[in-house]
Amino acid sequence: MTQDELIDSYKPMVDFIADIYGKNCEVILHDLRNLESSIVAIRNNHITGRNISDTVTDFALEIVYNKDKYKDKKFITNYTGRTKDNSRILRASTYFIRDKKNDLIGMLCVNVDITALHDARSFIDELLMENLEQNIINNEKEKDEKDKKENFGLSIDELVNSIINDVLSNNPIEPSRMLIEEKKEIVNRLNKKGVFLLKGSINQVASKLEVSEQTIYRYLKELE
Repeated sequence: MTQDELIDSYKPMVDFIADIYGKNCEVILHDLRNLESSIVAIRNNHITGRNISDTVTDFALEIVYNKDKYKDKKFITNYTGRTKDNSRILRASTYFIRDKKNDLIGMLCVNVDITALHDARSFIDELLMENLEQNIINNEKEKDEKDKKENFGLSIDELVNSIINDVLSNNPIEPSRMLIEEKKEIVNRLNKKGVFLLKGSINQVASKLEVSEQTIYRYLKELE
């Protein structure tokens, strides 16, 4: 079976899963051989607003770059995702599609909209107010969930900018005041998130760090 045939063989699963779980379940098939337009099949796209030929997510990029970390995993289930405008909370799961060489070439993703359930739980918790300690525990668990979120519905430029801004937010120093080593570390962290797998990312990172594209290429070469 060729790689194209393997990817195509999962397309019926998109409809199958969507028909089982209904309109609150978005199902997407990604072809990771083309990250900039990876979506080849989708159902219930009203949830994230994505379409055929849209790009991968930040989480998918990280998996592709750190593929050795996931080489023994067949799937990841029940992590948290959020839509572009933060209006929806999703319970996300991803199945890894590998070819006969065990190379990761695709992903089958199932994103269940649990926004209404989340709001209902918050309302009930507020009414019950069993004890302060339990509320603190719940808030911490919710914070942990948000920290592990996947962002859906971003364009390529928005995706790259989102990852760059996220990395820069953890550094209190403005790019204009950063030392060379600090900028190299920013590039290293962005690299680990798979940013440079996307076309045009070099230019965006260079602009944010206030250096030339050649400088970014040099930093990446030094990280090899």
